[in-house]
Amino acid sequence: MRSTPRFLQGVYSFEGKGLDAPFLLDAALTYIVPDGATTQPVYFRGGNAAEELVCVVLMRDGQAMRYFPIGARSDTHVALRVVEDLEPGTGVELHAAAPAGVFSTVVVDFGLMEIE
Repeated sequence: MRSTPRFLQGVYSFEGKGLDAPFLLDAALTYIVPDGATTQPVYFRGGNAAEELVCVVLMRDGQAMRYFPIGARSDTHVALRVVEDLEPGTGVELHAAAPAGVFSTVVVDFGLMEIE
């Protein structure tokens, strides 16, 4: 069994559209489990530069899978090991949500382990 770490990460600025209106931060924050493999989310780390709460939403095939709220000028670290397997063809994306009109910069680091 071979495993390969995969990461969705970076620093992204955005304007909030409402906490109930998450949107894709950047196309680089998309991952599709390849054929012949399963993938396990391992961790999420995030930081928020705004004076308001923001939320990073892990989407699986277009549906919210996990919410990671990040407090004002704060950070979070969530261990996700052995939570669940993502099957081949499953797509995940990192979306962001913040109150309408809030400008923020977030640092995101989402680690996955791809297992063949």
